[in-house]
Amino acid sequence: MEPGGGTERGGGCFLYYAYGSNLLRERLLLSNPSAVLCTVARLQDFKLEFGHHQGRTSSVWRGGTATIGQSPGDEVWGIVWKMNTSNLSSLDKQEGVEDGIYVPVEVNVHTQVGKVLTCRSYQMKDYVCGPPSPQYKKVICMGAKQNGLPTDYQKKLEAIETNNYAGPMPIMEDIEAAIKAKKINSA
Repeated sequence: MEPGGGTERGGGCFLYYAYGSNLLRERLLLSNPSAVLCTVARLQDFKLEFGHHQGRTSSVWRGGTATIGQSPGDEVWGIVWKMNTSNLSSLDKQEGVEDGIYVPVEVNVHTQVGKVLTCRSYQMKDYVCGPPSPQYKKVICMGAKQNGLPTDYQKKLEAIETNNYAGPMPIMEDIEAAIKAKKINSA
């Protein structure tokens, strides 16, 4: 076991708030095997947006990717994952932190029983709004359904316009393979 990866008190774990493709368990587990589902939660006074960092389309998702923007009165629903601190660098890497695409932010989210949790999340910086690919949207919608986000919020996600990208997408193949493997294992 790596140092800092245990369950010792004080820094063994952190809470991560996911609102985009990491709503889907199989997506998050591709590079962050320690993630454990904690709870569904709501981020108040923010809205879900899709954008291209510095106007460039995501080479992974072939379209705009999710971010959160401050917006009084709005709310974003998502998932709180509990993760080992040993996965912090892999999560940062997945979110493009070292490339300056997303920055880690601390957010306070409300669970359905009214608890407030302080979590790490990510916000895209310096972006131009732009629609996601249908595949990216599908992963978000699958994750929302998988984890039972509120039905009206799921409907909102389903209504998101996409850029109709129809070409190859290796990450989607990885996710679909992971979902298939899970079905085989649980059969």
